[in-house]
Amino acid sequence: MPKNSKVVKRELDDEVIESVKDLLSNEDSSDDAFKKSELMVDDQEEKDADVEEGSDVEDERPAWNSKLQYILAQVGFSVGLGNVWRFPYLCQKNGGGAYLVPYLILLLIIGIPLFFLELAVGQRIRRGSIGVWNYISPKLGGIGFASCVVCFFVALYYNVIIGWSLFYFSQSFQHPLPWDQCPLVKNASHTFVEPECEKSSATTYYWYREALNISSSLSESGGLNWKMTVCLLAAWVMVCLAMIKGIQSSGKIMYFSSLFPYVVLLCFLIRGLLLNGSVDGIRHMFTPKLEIMLEPKVWREAATQVFFALGLGFGGVIAFSSYNKRDNNCHFDAVLVSFINFFTSVLATLVVFAVLGFKANIINEKCVIQNSEKILKLLKMGNLSQDMIPHHINFSSITAEDYNLVYDIIQKVKEEEFDSLGLKSCQIEDELNKAVQGTGLAFIAFTEAMTHFPASPFWSVMFFLMLVNLGLGSMFGTIEGIITPIVDTFKVRKEILTVICCLVAFFIGLIFVQRSGNYFVTMFDDYSATLPLLIVVILENVAVIRIYGIDKFMEDLKDMLGFSPSQYYYYMWKYVSPFVLSCLLIASVVQMGLSPPGYNAWIEDTATEEFHSYPTWAMIVCISLMVLAILPVPIVFVVRRCNLIDDSSGSLASVSYKRGRIIKEPVNLEGDNTSLIHGKSPSEVPSPNFGKNIYRKQTGSPTLDTAPNGRYGIGYLMADMPDMPESDL
Repeated sequence: MPKNSKVVKRELDDEVIESVKDLLSNEDSSDDAFKKSELMVDDQEEKDADVEEGSDVEDERPAWNSKLQYILAQVGFSVGLGNVWRFPYLCQKNGGGAYLVPYLILLLIIGIPLFFLELAVGQRIRRGSIGVWNYISPKLGGIGFASCVVCFFVALYYNVIIGWSLFYFSQSFQHPLPWDQCPLVKNASHTFVEPECEKSSATTYYWYREALNISSSLSESGGLNWKMTVCLLAAWVMVCLAMIKGIQSSGKIMYFSSLFPYVVLLCFLIRGLLLNGSVDGIRHMFTPKLEIMLEPKVWREAATQVFFALGLGFGGVIAFSSYNKRDNNCHFDAVLVSFINFFTSVLATLVVFAVLGFKANIINEKCVIQNSEKILKLLKMGNLSQDMIPHHINFSSITAEDYNLVYDIIQKVKEEEFDSLGLKSCQIEDELNKAVQGTGLAFIAFTEAMTHFPASPFWSVMFFLMLVNLGLGSMFGTIEGIITPIVDTFKVRKEILTVICCLVAFFIGLIFVQRSGNYFVTMFDDYSATLPLLIVVILENVAVIRIYGIDKFMEDLKDMLGFSPSQYYYYMWKYVSPFVLSCLLIASVVQMGLSPPGYNAWIEDTATEEFHSYPTWAMIVCISLMVLAILPVPIVFVVRRCNLIDDSSGSLASVSYKRGRIIKEPVNLEGDNTSLIHGKSPSEVPSPNFGKNIYRKQTGSPTLDTAPNGRYGIGYLMADMPDMPESDL
């Protein structure tokens, strides 16, 4: 028996050894198959690489060629036309320097923290805006769709402004510039200056009449402006060609489009400071009017500009950062890009206000001359006594200070009869407060400046080329905020989607190149993005901090950055930013309800702007813009909550993400969709049965199978787990 026992034991040992060998050989063959399938899974979690959904096996997710290219892309997206035509306009509208204070405060409270949040989320998850919020919770996937809708609305009218810049650029190759002087009108008997131009100015007339050929109301279409239609088509062709290959094509253009505007702005600032009266304009800019700072409207518009300036809620920031390496220092990027944007806005505003001061000085001089002539007539007619006039006053060469002295004396002596004299107070501050408003600020202010520059056509070409570059940089990020999430989600070819998107946008954008098109630009600017952006950013903050978990998010940041971010961001994200954003949302809704919606119409007879209320149909359009922009959020939530879409369809929303792993959810999944993010450790989860459900072929497979959700298993272990307990999901 002992001998036989030894024999049996040896046979058992041999079987065990054979089994171990089989296991090892199977494992080796599996590893070979794994290598042949060109899948790579890194043991180090922080180096887990995601790739673009729907891409070919051998194609990884596109990446930036260098850190500089990425920074320039983010700067180009954030520093755009708004820094030239919107930020200075808001400064002028809201009391000059008083606007800078709330803007800087909101930049530190909500701008930089939320910009950092979007950069980190995009870099961590490496998806577009739709995929990012599906990662957090499929029920919140509508946030990404809402961002795409807002991007599309903004792109529609934003590219129109690039078209305006192209028109002025094309008209700059002539001397003298066409907006240098008012045109002359000839009739049978004599020649005279165009009345509309004489009542305003040469640059104002050229903008409203020659460029826009604007109608007198929103309801008066006036037909298409063919010149602007051609310019809009050219603008969309440029965007399409630059974006058709994604960041591979647009990234290279950033080196010129992001740096060239700074050279031009600095040159304009130096030249502008040499203009007479420019110091008055800059002083007006830096003089804060504290009473205006208390108005909710100022803070609301400052917050809106922060969103527009940094691109918060658009999805472009997330899309750009999704092409980064996971260990990139996105905190440094957030602070750097935010302050570059702020100082660029201040630089552009300095240039604009220097020009506004120069224009105000010229208008003020004309006012002094005209009213001095009135005083001389009143003296000759005996309506005024010569004893009122100080002896040192010489009306043939009177200064603004001397005129204001005479004006004050006459006002005190002739207090009861003063209004009938028809004298006006000629104050530079009054002219600065009446400076041109709206989207035409840059075109009117800068075109005025360039007429006084030596070699003015050269400066005009450089300036409008700068505007085109600024606009294209922002358009790249805006279109990327549309293209990247859709490509990631629906696996369509980027080239085809880009062409279709640009064609559709061009045809819809024809409403902006009618004679009444400028009024539609104002409507879209006011209603298509302001409230929806606030809601989107609030939901983003809540999704990351409440649903994903701020502690988990801080751990992810430490893992990516290699250091723990400041607790400042912890308190901003958790308490301050949501509170401030909620207050701004309420203030915006209240302000919108109290003030009747309307627009400033250009009246040809008086050559002035006149406020008009929106007609009923326009109000319906305004409301529809806001509803359509935010509608995807509740729709996706209800669809996911009620399981109205069969998860077996393999949509992106039916996938839960976990670092190093993608797991298909059961059809009737209930409970918290983010539990995988906060889920149990692998040791606590039942081991899956791979079997036939593994999404890659074994040894000898010539091709790679795709997972049911339509993406390849690159960088992930992908397994179907229908039997996993619901509590583990």
